[in-house]
Amino acid sequence: MPSAPHDIKFINGQANVVNWVPSETDANAGTGLYGSCCFENDIWEANAISQAYTPHTCSTVGQVQCTGVSCGDIDDTNPNSRYEGMCDKDGCDLNPYRYGVTDFYGPGPEFTVNSLLPMTVVTQFLTTDGTDAGDLSEIKRIYIQNNNIFFTPALTIPSLTTGEDVTYNTITDEFCADSRAAFNETHNGFKDHGGMRAMGQSMDRGHVLVMSLWDDHYANMLWLDSTYPVDSTKASDIRGPCATTTGVPSDVEVNTPDSNVIFSDIKIGNIGTTFLQQ
Repeated sequence: MPSAPHDIKFINGQANVVNWVPSETDANAGTGLYGSCCFENDIWEANAISQAYTPHTCSTVGQVQCTGVSCGDIDDTNPNSRYEGMCDKDGCDLNPYRYGVTDFYGPGPEFTVNSLLPMTVVTQFLTTDGTDAGDLSEIKRIYIQNNNIFFTPALTIPSLTTGEDVTYNTITDEFCADSRAAFNETHNGFKDHGGMRAMGQSMDRGHVLVMSLWDDHYANMLWLDSTYPVDSTKASDIRGPCATTTGVPSDVEVNTPDSNVIFSDIKIGNIGTTFLQQ
């Protein structure tokens, strides 16, 4: 919950009823005065069209109740208000589609990873010294399908320090800095709130595993599989092939009521022990 959502109904054991405004599109939701800030590590944000993984850092230890600027709430008089909160709202996402690799993941045999078929998704958390006690330095993604192992494809972007092209296929502090600069994003909240080291420290304290199937009443999931912001002309804001008119929850719920996902064989262990690495 790094974006300090205000739709949490109970925060720190108290009902979030002050200034509660019901959602116009979701009978079960709304927003209250308070938000809830904490580290978030989105291991698998995906549908059949697009996928990403995104760590979000905070300057907090554990979950913290917030209001206003401390939540990063939008203030029309302050264009930087989104970035003045306790957490990194944007996160450091790795979605190959944003870097022009459009044939890696999708629904059909023409994609390297076919989202219509079962797959194993492996996320590795690597440290500076290779031990559990070391600082987190890298998050790596591996896919296994039909007994084949696929790594995140090489993504080429200019280096912030040298200006020369470099390639990445994992999330590191350097990737986050270079990708933000390549996308002309002036803020690097991931770094400002501690980067990989802080994320590792938060994971040491413990995270809650949450799995869900959901639609998006705020942005219609366009941040995952379409162009977002919708009026952007930047190539880096093309996150998937879907039209900007898609993803409306009322359409999704009526037209695809049988949408489903199966999460199975969930494992955690030392690097290389949860699957047979060739």
